[in-house]
Amino acid sequence: MNPTEETNGTPTEETNGTPTDDGNVTTTDAATVERSTDIDPVTLEILRNQLESVATEMGHVLIRGAYSPNIKERQDCSTALFDAAGRLVAQAEHIPVHLGAMPDAVDVVLQRDPKPGDVFIVNDPFAGGTHLPDITLVSTIAPNDEVIGFAVSRAHHADVGGSAPGSMPPGAREIYEEGLRLPAVRLVDGGEPNEAVHELIRANVRTPDEREADLRAQRAANARAEERIGELLDEHGETLLDAFDAVIEYSRERIKAALTDLPDGTYRARDVLEGDGVTDEDIPIEVAVTIDGASIDVDFAGTADQVAGNLNAPRSIAKSAVYFVVRAVTDPDIPPNHGCYEPVSVSVPDGSVLDPDPPAAVVGGNVETSQRVTDVTLAALGEAVPDVVPAGSQGTMNNLIIGDRSGSFTYYETIGGGFGARPNADGMDGVQVGMTNTLNTPVESMETEYPLRVERYGLRPGSGGDGRYRGGLGIERTVTVETEATVSLLTERRRTAPAGIDGGEDGATGENRIDGEPVPAKASVDVDAGTTVSIRTPGGGGHGDPDERAAAARERDRLDEKVRDQPDEQVRDQPDEQVRDQPDEQARDRRDETTDDRSDGTVDDR
Repeated sequence: MNPTEETNGTPTEETNGTPTDDGNVTTTDAATVERSTDIDPVTLEILRNQLESVATEMGHVLIRGAYSPNIKERQDCSTALFDAAGRLVAQAEHIPVHLGAMPDAVDVVLQRDPKPGDVFIVNDPFAGGTHLPDITLVSTIAPNDEVIGFAVSRAHHADVGGSAPGSMPPGAREIYEEGLRLPAVRLVDGGEPNEAVHELIRANVRTPDEREADLRAQRAANARAEERIGELLDEHGETLLDAFDAVIEYSRERIKAALTDLPDGTYRARDVLEGDGVTDEDIPIEVAVTIDGASIDVDFAGTADQVAGNLNAPRSIAKSAVYFVVRAVTDPDIPPNHGCYEPVSVSVPDGSVLDPDPPAAVVGGNVETSQRVTDVTLAALGEAVPDVVPAGSQGTMNNLIIGDRSGSFTYYETIGGGFGARPNADGMDGVQVGMTNTLNTPVESMETEYPLRVERYGLRPGSGGDGRYRGGLGIERTVTVETEATVSLLTERRRTAPAGIDGGEDGATGENRIDGEPVPAKASVDVDAGTTVSIRTPGGGGHGDPDERAAAARERDRLDEKVRDQPDEQVRDQPDEQVRDQPDEQARDRRDETTDDRSDGTVDDR
């Protein structure tokens, strides 16, 4: 791909987005789309679902076989299938920031002359990875000793070495501080495990047994894909390989049809990251989104140069965020594969925070910069389709890492928050937003697996922005660390609130506290046994004039404890039982008695 010059003279590279032939789709049913393949529509629909089922089953095998709570409980992992040319064919609905960046990992493996029985491992952000904790395994699919595709699994490993437990040091200035860096190398060579690579990994991580177990789970997931694809090949023959092309064409035609429904024009937005862990200076992220018929160009010219800290992000992160947003504002039901992304081009300035030069630190780019790229792209497209895009959501993953330097444990969590109010509905409370889709770690698992005690875990009353539709609530999670440990925080939206829209109020900013004292958004602190860590996550912005909120919705807000009359500090100083007006069961009973089917446009979230 050739570098291009933008109008402001900033060198950029355009990626993954040459518009393809024009086409019209009159329905969204796979059985009625005209195709260049000879596969009949019914067979195509069956094969498309079978391929997606294989990717989903891979995820089940990985999650059930993993050892670390981060994968088996939080499900911080993703799985997908690619064809022999490295095109995404099917994926499980896992982590957006993983899935959009996976093709880069497969591209790197294709340059290594993969053969049947090979399994490649990669986490290098400058050569197919995203950040070092996300380890990707790419396995050849060769049921008859001929490579017909690739099975890919990506999982966030709780520790891959580096200067701090959890491998996400907030003050890192170079990637070398963030952990073990693996270019695409053979973990399995022609069916034989490469023990030297295993020994290298074990020697450079704090929890080697856990890493080995999680890698075995990834290998098992990829092996299951080869087994299932072999069965499909036996059942369908060469038609299966034709289906790879057909499902990609199907998605391409559908996304092009959806894009033509958007109003042509150029739409712009700007937002900031709140410091990079080295300084507190704002880091601007700017975007111009141009819709032209069946194509869309997303240009990040004007975005900040790469920074000293770890919020730099490989360009694959920007692509992941853009792909996610385009699917969200068009038709999320379009099967996600290579065809979805062909009409989308993404341009980022060379040497920027979205395309840094090595050895830049990047671990925060995957988790936090990706969220801001999502926010600005959504905001820009909100100008084009205001009836689709919600108000600002929490815009952060609230990364909390607690571990000891001896390697006895490493706990990692991303904590949910408020989803922005929608044009016709309230936002959701306490959910993951944007580029992550993980679950939480259950309290029982946390207290069993780690020397941690959960003191409080619940919604944060009053954190959602008011409006005709109210923003979702953030979360408060308070944990006591029962041993000496290092606490690392990578968070955002601590001083820049999630924006309300169309007259709606902003959501509350987040807060970090250790033993009650405020802690910066990005910090690493060595703590003694008995230390308490509290994370209060941002709420979502409101949508519409608060004066237009229905009276029934106001009453439900009160019963559901979404508002409170006292300032935050007063409430925090009181015991939990004094914060609530009544026991939870009573509140639920009264709420159920007063919430019926409504015609006033309010939302019943029961």
